[in-house]
Amino acid sequence: MPAHTPDLLTDAQICEKLAQLPGWTLADNHLCRSYKTAGWKASLMVVNAIGHLAEAAWHHPDLHLSYNQVTVKLQTHSSGGITMMDFELAHKIEAFIGWQPGTEPGALTGTPDEPRHRYVVYDSD
Repeated sequence: MPAHTPDLLTDAQICEKLAQLPGWTLADNHLCRSYKTAGWKASLMVVNAIGHLAEAAWHHPDLHLSYNQVTVKLQTHSSGGITMMDFELAHKIEAFIGWQPGTEPGALTGTPDEPRHRYVVYDSD
């Protein structure tokens, strides 16, 4: 039995859904987002976190890793463009990488606000 090929989203649908994902853009027929990090170790942790989500979802983005930045590019290759799979994984990645302990009620306060402890450079920083 052949695998289901997800339906492509229209340009209007893509624009509407991108409005719900600050920091994400459409470039070269991919959903794209770059995350700034505090350095090499943090970049590796971000890549591994995204890798876990992608493998669990069985939907694999293109990743570009550099010293202090990770770029994610999502496209449903079997469909040849952007589908709901891309947006759903983008939301999972954003929630996971963008999570900031200490900005919500609870016992988890996050890393100390010192350069040697920094991890992800959040958009709010």
